Amino acid sequence: MKKLFLSGLFILLTSSAFAKGLALSTGVLDYSDKKKKAGFLEGTYSFSEDKALETSIGKFVPITGAMLTEDNASMVYAGIKADYKIGNFLISPSFAPGYYNEGDGKDLGHNVEFKSQINLGWNMGDKSNFGFSYSHISNASLGDKNPGANNIAFTFYTQY
Repeated sequence: MKKLFLSGLFILLTSSAFAKGLALSTGVLDYSDKKKKAGFLEGTYSFSEDKALETSIGKFVPITGAMLTEDNASMVYAGIKADYKIGNFLISPSFAPGYYNEGDGKDLGHNVEFKSQINLGWNMGDKSNFGFSYSHISNASLGDKNPGANNIAFTFYTQY
């Protein structure tokens, strides 16, 4: 657990030199599992747009982040996200593979997990937004079992 936390901290600190923004989230990991649901804190860095991948469906920006639950389950991940703006409303889908350690929390069946997320936000000025996110963490049947986790969170994002 200590190695995982230090690895995540190293990833976050070294990636901040290239970061465009920081999202801080708090929510419930696997809110639908009454026995193993747990509160969590999460930080996600978004890299600058000069690192973006231009596609016909938008710009995809690299992200990296870490999550820690109240049961000492943790995940570090790196992936991509896109931002779609409609007036002050923002829709941000993302996908990130990562390393998951169950700690005393939910056994997701494997250490390699995939996090898919959609964040719905409201811009508060031109450099920050507040939103609600839904994510799903799954091992894509890499392990013997694949219970997955459905998560909800409130997110605050700021650019710098």
